[in-house]
Amino acid sequence: MAIPDWTAEGTLPPIDRLNPTSKDRSPYRTTIADLVMRFGTSIERRTILNGWLRLRAALHEVGVTEGFQWLDGSFLEDIEMTVRRPPRDIDCVTYYHLPTGKTEEELLRGDLHLFLPAQTKIEFLVDAYFVNLEWPPEYLVDQSSYWYSVWSHRRDSMWKGFIQVSLDPADDETGSKLLSSQTWEDA
Repeated sequence: MAIPDWTAEGTLPPIDRLNPTSKDRSPYRTTIADLVMRFGTSIERRTILNGWLRLRAALHEVGVTEGFQWLDGSFLEDIEMTVRRPPRDIDCVTYYHLPTGKTEEELLRGDLHLFLPAQTKIEFLVDAYFVNLEWPPEYLVDQSSYWYSVWSHRRDSMWKGFIQVSLDPADDETGSKLLSSQTWEDA
């Protein structure tokens, strides 16, 4: 699915206004390559994307490779136009399956810094949160509705959209190559 253009307010649209019940709505599923091409338009944005890809690589290294990520925050807005500053980080909720043979406690014990938002924000420029897809269904519904309601609105209550990418590492190398391409010029 293509990432839609920003609205006049500088956000991704939450729905297709011409067909409001269509499945063409937020979260918009896309590839890492498309995400990089669409949002990697400045040095600051490419630095943030690089940090996010480094966090993904660290998660893959500890076996977290199945699931998806919801991406949001000022990174997905035209903040340079609306607030006249670059984004400072990217917001990310990772919905993941545990690596085969590992418990949640084992995963966290070995690499806790990857799962602490304060740490990931410093180390990777990612405000990162995590939802284990093996938690009880009632808790998963609660977490999904929480994150959807937080991310589908700005703090001023205006509706907005966000992005979903697979946690599968297959697309990461292409995204990294695009990101490091010397042919890009700053907008």
